[in-house]
Amino acid sequence: MYAFLLFFIMIFWGCDMAETIDLPAPKTVGNVSVEEAIARRRSCRNFSKRALTVEEVSQLLWACQGITDSVRNFRAAPSAGATYPFETYLVVGKVKNLEPGLYHYIPQKHSIELVSAGDIRGKVSASALSQYFIAEAPIIIILAAEYKRTSYRYGERAERYVAMEAGHIGENLHLQCEALGLGTVMVGAFYDNKLKSVLDIEYEPLYIMPVGEPK
Repeated sequence: MYAFLLFFIMIFWGCDMAETIDLPAPKTVGNVSVEEAIARRRSCRNFSKRALTVEEVSQLLWACQGITDSVRNFRAAPSAGATYPFETYLVVGKVKNLEPGLYHYIPQKHSIELVSAGDIRGKVSASALSQYFIAEAPIIIILAAEYKRTSYRYGERAERYVAMEAGHIGENLHLQCEALGLGTVMVGAFYDNKLKSVLDIEYEPLYIMPVGEPK
């Protein structure tokens, strides 16, 4: 009986012991205009070896899915019916004061939770037809969709709306990268099941976005 109770307590506490890291507050005023960011925007596949900072990671994740209206919980990118089908995953390779690993972004708290420790950039790259630059980027941001969140409201139309939202998020990230002096590229060429296995998720991945300082 006691052994059973101890096991139950361990399981119960283990569910709440996932490491959660609060991110620095994002900035809403910058030094680069929207017009400048649009004019500079280019796909980047060559990254320097410089590690990113937690502040940069915070700003990037906020641009993707951060909360911009705390009352109505609206996010940085538009979503059909505010259904927000996307889960955002962060693959860390080189970030100052942040251990390599797979993290899940929590928009409501602007925090990340550790899913698994260890550098998996090589595995992500392998699932994406071994595109080498993915493994060389300091971080990789991955968007994965739960279509049911949108289809319950819009039916078959959801497939189109979710794809549109992926584009909205991707453009946000591109422009935020330009404002920070960073670069990214939107990667859609990957084996879905292999990537899902690497991330250990059931959601459907739509974008792989390596980010770093352009070389």
